Amino acid sequence: MQLLYILSANVPFKPNITELARKSGIHRNTITGYLHFLEDAQLIRLVYPAGISVSILQKPEKIFLNNTNLAYVLAANAADKGNLRETFFASQLAVNHKISLPTQGDFMVDDKYVFEIGGKKKNNKQIRGTPYSFVVVDEQDYSIAKIPLWVIGMGY
Repeated sequence: MQLLYILSANVPFKPNITELARKSGIHRNTITGYLHFLEDAQLIRLVYPAGISVSILQKPEKIFLNNTNLAYVLAANAADKGNLRETFFASQLAVNHKISLPTQGDFMVDDKYVFEIGGKKKNNKQIRGTPYSFVVVDEQDYSIAKIPLWVIGMGY
């Protein structure tokens, strides 16, 4: 339970296995296995770099909580708006699609589509020139050039 609390207070982040072991008091060699158990229990979501195969021994590139409700339950004071946006996006698309981390943008879906997630002022600066790339924004009901975040929830 302590490992889950540590993760919930810090997600999303690039995990440092040694630091997680120190904070949780769990042996470093055991942490990676525990992360996979937490993912199997649908408490966290492990996201890997695009184009790399996933094995139980591989360290994830980023760790998210499985859904936004867990952020409010486990670490209500640490619930960051940007984190909540990305967690929501990943939780909605990971059901039927492969989610990974591209070199540009926040998420790659099905090894093809790149998404940049942000607030209503987010632009395509970080993904400009990337084929099949889209900006997904929160706090905006409709848009011509951007996808409102709530629309992503309609595809679940």
